[in-house]
Order: sequence, then structure tokens, then C-alpha cells
Amino acid sequence: LPAVGFQNGQSSITRYLQNVKSNGQNPHGQWQESTEVVELENFSVTYKNERNFSKHPRHKLFQEIFTALVKNRFACREWVDQAPSIHFLRVLICLRLLIRDPRYQEMLHSLGGIENLAQYMETVANSYLDYGEQQHDIDKLVNMTYILQKIAAVKDQREWVIASGAHKTLVNLLSARDSNVLLGALLALISLAESPECREKISELTIVENLLVILHEYDLLSKRLTAELLRLLCAESQVKEQVKMYEGIPVLLSLLHSDHIKLLWSVVWILVQVCEDPETSAEIRVWGGIKHLLHILQGERNLVSDRSSVGSLSSANAAGRIQHLHLSEDLSSDEIQENTFSLQAACCAAITELVLNDTNAYQVVQANGIYTIAKLILPNKERNAEKTNLLQCYAFRALRFLFSMERNRHIFKRLFPTDLFEIFIDIGHYVRDISAYEELVSKLNLLKEDELKQIAESIESINQNKAPARQIGNYAILEHLGSGAFGSVYKVRKRNGQNLLAMKEVNLHNPAFGKDKKARDSSVKNIVSELTIIKEQLYHPNVVRYYRTFLENDKLYIVMELIDGVPLGEHFNSLKEKQQRFTEERIWHIFIQLCLALRYLHKEKRIVHRDLTPNNVMLGDKDKVTVS
Repeated sequence: LPAVGFQNGQSSITRYLQNVKSNGQNPHGQWQESTEVVELENFSVTYKNERNFSKHPRHKLFQEIFTALVKNRFACREWVDQAPSIHFLRVLICLRLLIRDPRYQEMLHSLGGIENLAQYMETVANSYLDYGEQQHDIDKLVNMTYILQKIAAVKDQREWVIASGAHKTLVNLLSARDSNVLLGALLALISLAESPECREKISELTIVENLLVILHEYDLLSKRLTAELLRLLCAESQVKEQVKMYEGIPVLLSLLHSDHIKLLWSVVWILVQVCEDPETSAEIRVWGGIKHLLHILQGERNLVSDRSSVGSLSSANAAGRIQHLHLSEDLSSDEIQENTFSLQAACCAAITELVLNDTNAYQVVQANGIYTIAKLILPNKERNAEKTNLLQCYAFRALRFLFSMERNRHIFKRLFPTDLFEIFIDIGHYVRDISAYEELVSKLNLLKEDELKQIAESIESINQNKAPARQIGNYAILEHLGSGAFGSVYKVRKRNGQNLLAMKEVNLHNPAFGKDKKARDSSVKNIVSELTIIKEQLYHPNVVRYYRTFLENDKLYIVMELIDGVPLGEHFNSLKEKQQRFTEERIWHIFIQLCLALRYLHKEKRIVHRDLTPNNVMLGDKDKVTVS
């Protein structure tokens, strides 16, 4: 069997095999374990780097050894019950080495070894979790989780593990205190969760609470693997429900501060899946998720990554090398760029799902999101073409979803040339199929240099963070929000201030104010007087706050609260385009707030609104109503 045998002749191997086949007992019933343990240890040292035992010159001998170990050691209950812990561990280590050869994985299954493994792992795991950390128990669990990971790495073999019930013990081991046991369980579960059938079985167990604890408290590598496992499991509705139930959104969003691309990528794809639930989508916004995603898209952070895979990490963990593994090795700039493109595509996918909520879409626009995403559509011949094209598709899809919100459409008319804009429109509202955007990307990438330059300049023109185009009074004009019969509304910031405000610009030459200067002056005096009263008297959560009025260049300016929301009229249009309806509960919630606002104005303040329309009723977070 081992080095001793191969070095000292065939007779030593034969004697050893006979010993194993006879269950290792001498005539007096005493275990001859000392020689066997030495032989097993020598074997594991000699063949620690061997991968293809079935192609080795002595492959028949290896096969005999493997069969004898499984049948007469591993599957022999009497031997397992009486064998010293170190002896059982040495058997496990040799099986772990042999199992690296795919042929031996099939043999383990045919010999019933996976069921035996599942039973022993459950026994050892219960002892370990209940009574504390014995080093031999830890080593056994690490080797057993490795064997399961190797088997589960092959698609058609995963059902063997599920049928044995080993996945239940792997889930229990997520509460392990030893990092190697935890990593072994995570790696095996990730391999299993690649298959929908196995994923469904794992999702039936209570797993999410433990995963969230790991994501919140453990080291980077544990978090990375846990996030990847949760990403796979979130395809199941009950897992998404558990994320919501155990308040997982703040935990997930806290991980967006990480600088590791693989962790970020997994977390963002979890968010893509969980935000299908409207309440979760709103919660992501409330906890600042939209701003985090846009910050990643801006590409200003120094991110790191590595080339590790589930297989390589599993091998390093079983061999005791994982703590010394350099998991942030320097990648080439091209590799980092490709990884970054994948992460940015994921962020675009998350934004796409989030903007189905109109308040989320409004926040994306207010946070300069259209500019941030639009920059990603620009081609770059120095970048990986396949990855770049995919990122462009995801960016275009996010933009198209934002365009579906009526109030944003004027922005896009300035971005694209006519023929490109027609293709953009023809895709239709809220089309998720990413292939629908490929024609748009192909058309863009075939444009001439001067045409691309024009698009780039158009994108820069919508950058809200550029220097203000003009000043009015003591206010910097940041963005034109809309126009009405009497003038325009702008988003502004007070000079040397941080708070954003809304400012109405009213043209006093409008005939509605009078036909001559005297009449206009009188009208303006009355308006200013009325606004002064309103400013001083109106304090209601559902009525907009007015801060200041002033005159400049024959125009009246009214500075007021900038409402974080979307007009009710736009909600009507948006729901119609999504083929959705207001729920009765939502209608009552909005209607009651409207009644409270009008009662306050009419009855308590004796003020008549005179222009109450769906466009003057703003819906904010959790459908908070503000009448303007």
C-alpha cells in the first residue's frame, strides 16, 4: 500500500492488504493498528501530489487498496467503533487523496461509501458541535467535507450527496467555530448548490440565519464563500424570504464597502434577486444601497481580486495551506479590468431591478445615476471586446428602464443621435432580455470617431456635478426640473451650502399678472404677501415648505423644499406602462394623506390651493404625500 510497501517489495504490500482484508485483527483479537497507521501515513506522504491513480503503473494495486479501505475499514461498523481516532483519520486522509481521481469517486459510490461517509460525518459533527473542539474531530471533518466537495464538483454526482443526507450535516457545520471546518462545509455546499435540484433541497433547511452571521462577523474569505453560496441559493423563493425575515439587507449593504471584487460581485447579484420583492427594493434604497451601487459604477475605488476557485481553495483547505494562501495576489491590469466589468454589469442589473420602483428611479436620477451609467456605454477598443459589449448591454438596459419613467425622457433625447435613439425606443419598456440590447451596442460600436465624441459630449452635458451653468441670486442652478404655464422649476443649491432646494422662476410678463406695469406690480405684491404668510404659517408633513421669495430681472423666484419623490401623475403613467395597478390599501393610504393636507390648508389656514392636479401631488418614500 504505502511507501514502505513500494520501497521494500511486493511482500510488504501483500501482507498489508491481507491485514486490511481481514479487518486488521490478530488471533488474540488485538488491533494491529500501529503498523497500519505507519503504512497509511507513509502512503499519504508519498502520494500527496498524485492525481491520476487509475493511470498509475500500479493502478490495479491502488484499486485493491481503495476497495479494501472502503469495505473493510470505512464500511465496517465494528472496526470504526473500536479503531483509535488517529487510525480512522489516517484512513480518511488516504481516501481523500485517492478520491481526487474521478474514477475513485465512482467506485466510492458503487461501494456505498458515500452513505457511510454521511453517517460518520453526522456523528463526528454532532460530537464536535456539542462537546467542543478535539483536533482529530476537526481534521476528520475537514477531510470529509473535502471528499464531498470533490464528488459534488461533478454535476451528475451531486445527487449522490443529497441522497445520503450529507447536505444536512454540511449546513449544521456552518455554525462551526474552526475556520477550516467552516470553509470545508461552505466549499462543499457551493459545489452542490450549482444544481437546481440540490439547491432546492438545501433551501428547505434553515440556513440563511447562519449565513448572515458569517457575512456580518467573519473573515474576508469566509464572507466571500458565504456570499457566493447565498447568491446561488437566492434562486429559491424561500431563501429570499429568509433574507428578508432575518433582516439581511443591512448586512449585505455593509459589504458593499469591501474592496474585493469577487465578494462585491456575489453580494450585488444577491441584491438583484432579492429586490424583486417591492418591500425589499424600497428597503435597499432606505439603507443607502442605490448610492453604494452608483459609487461602484463610478470606478473610482481601488479594487482587488485573485484567481482562486472552489477547487483550488478546497485543496488548500484539506492540505492545511489555506491560511497561508495569498488570496490577493497581483493580477494583470487586463484581469482586474475584466473582473471590474463583470462587477459593473452586476451593478447595472441591480439598478435595473431597483428602478421598477418609481421612488428608487427618482433617487437614481437625483444621484446623477443617468450620467454614471451612460458613461459605461462608450466603447473602448483597448478593452476586452466580449466583456465590454456585455457591460454596454447591461448599461443600455438600465438606461432604457430609466427612460420608461416619463419624467426622464427629455434627458435621453439629448444623449443619442436620431437613428440610435429610434433603436433605443423600439426595444420597448421594461424588457429584461439582455439580448434585446445587442443591436443597440453593435450600432453604437460602428459609429465614427466624431459621432462617438458627440455622444460623449452629450453625456458630459447631463453631469449634475459639473460647475453650475448659471447663478440666480444666492443660488446655483443645478438642473431644470420642469416647466409650467407660469415659468420653470429648478433644482438649486444655496451658495456655500449643501442642502438641495427647489426654486420656481415665474415670468412677470405673463398676461395673467396684468396688462400693464401697475397691474403687474400689484399682482406681484399680493403674491409676495401671500407667500410670506404661507411661509410663516404652513407646517404640515403633507404640505411643501416655502423658504423665501425674491425679485430679480422682472422675474419672481420662490425657494421651497425639494421633495424627494415623483408626481402622482407620473405614477399613473408608469403603472399603466408596467400593466400594474394601485392596490386598494395603497389608494387609501395616499387618499387619507391628501385629505389631511387639504383639511389643514382649507379649514385650519383658510387657504385655497386653486391648482390641485396629479402633477402637484408628490409621492415619496413609503408613499408619503406632499402637496405643492
